[in-house]
Amino acid sequence: MSFAKVAINLPLNRTFCYSVPKALEGDVDIGKRVWVPFRDKDKVGVLVGFSEKSDFPEIKALKSVIDKEPILSKQLLSLAEWISDTYLCSWGEAISAMIPGVLKKGKTTVRVRDEKKIKEKDVTPEMPFSPTSEQQNAIKNVLDKIEKKTYKTFLLHGITASGKTEVYLQAIDTVLKKGHSSIVLVPEISLTPQTVARFTARFGENVAVIHSRLLGSTRYQEWKKIREGSAKIVVGARSAIFSPVKNLGLIIIDEEHETSYKQEDAPRYHARDVAIQRAKLSNCPVILGSATPSLESYYKAEKGEYELVRLTKRIDDKELPRVKIVDMRMEVATRKKIVMFSKVLTDALEEVIKRKQQAIVFLNRRGFSTYMNCKGCGYVLKCKKCDAILVYHYDKRSLICHYCNAKLPPPNICPKCNSGYIKYFGIGTEKVESELSRFIPQARISRMDTDATSKRGSHDRILESFKEHNIDIMVGTQMIAKGLDFPRVTLVG
Repeated sequence: MSFAKVAINLPLNRTFCYSVPKALEGDVDIGKRVWVPFRDKDKVGVLVGFSEKSDFPEIKALKSVIDKEPILSKQLLSLAEWISDTYLCSWGEAISAMIPGVLKKGKTTVRVRDEKKIKEKDVTPEMPFSPTSEQQNAIKNVLDKIEKKTYKTFLLHGITASGKTEVYLQAIDTVLKKGHSSIVLVPEISLTPQTVARFTARFGENVAVIHSRLLGSTRYQEWKKIREGSAKIVVGARSAIFSPVKNLGLIIIDEEHETSYKQEDAPRYHARDVAIQRAKLSNCPVILGSATPSLESYYKAEKGEYELVRLTKRIDDKELPRVKIVDMRMEVATRKKIVMFSKVLTDALEEVIKRKQQAIVFLNRRGFSTYMNCKGCGYVLKCKKCDAILVYHYDKRSLICHYCNAKLPPPNICPKCNSGYIKYFGIGTEKVESELSRFIPQARISRMDTDATSKRGSHDRILESFKEHNIDIMVGTQMIAKGLDFPRVTLVG
């Protein structure tokens, strides 16, 4: 009698041994989900191996096999084991990160609800491709590895608007013609609609989308399309690296330097490093694209571990934008009061509105005021669980911890010294939006941060509204500062 090794999504660095009943011997296979008894309840696990003997005298038996076909390939199970060893999590936790949420519950059928599809007007018609000499060189190097089905990591160091995306598209086109699949990672969900529109314009129904904001049923449907091979190009955020593609021929990490490729919850992996390991297992090339590569990647390219490919010129030799640095201390000195915006910025914003153009104003802090402080005793309000400074959110009328999401009503007196000298300090995106509305009342202003995009589909709605020029000034955090392309935007502050 053989025994089954089962990985369960628990923070325990081991697999669990179960006997295989005779009735299930023809159904068991590596990569399939199984129902197993675990303590006083039944749990879903994934079968990862077999053993001829057990170290325990009494072994519980598998209850049932859920899948007719394995949901995870042996290659993905090997990748999960590598993640477990590298990032110090359990094999079960690593496997759990690879499958849609609905499958973790043991379901076999899912009711699918339609989500908003990309509209035809979102898809810009593709122009004939006329590569520069630098693009030709980059494409040639990558295609050589694709043809030979050989692993290699390329660091594509290209300045903004130098045509990195076109290099990606050309490489994917070659992979697709060979009948192989590609995975494209972008750092922010907000980038996904534009990226998908560009890829759909070139490759049509071959494109699937994977990211955490999709409905569970929709994500499962996309995952199923990928697994069945009807979608050969996957575009998505970091979790898309686990897509069950067949015949993987290329992985692309756009904006590879971005910290959002790091997963903060268990398993705490870095999607860029996982992508490189998966490419090694698949014998395919990886392209890491960036205008400002991470120090780690650039160092590895300098050492020769990665192949460095440079794009130093913009398409059609367009000029780089002019950048003006304003010393806000001089603003305070000349205007005799604390100011949020420099005169240079407000004048430029007013000029943009007058010309019927658009602007983006960036601040890497959400909320209204970044802290509450007592001027009497110096006390700063902090989260009791996290010891993090609480941020005041005007729209929720609450102090919120940005780590555990704990909420408190703002006090009128200091909790420490009972004085009334407690005041709000610091600037967040809410306050910037409010102050801009006061300074430039004729402008249509909107905000894009984690708070404004908490509802499903809000990313797409805000970006669509901005694209249609129903918004003049977009205020936001880093999610608006990562590769979005809007032709009417002529100013960034």
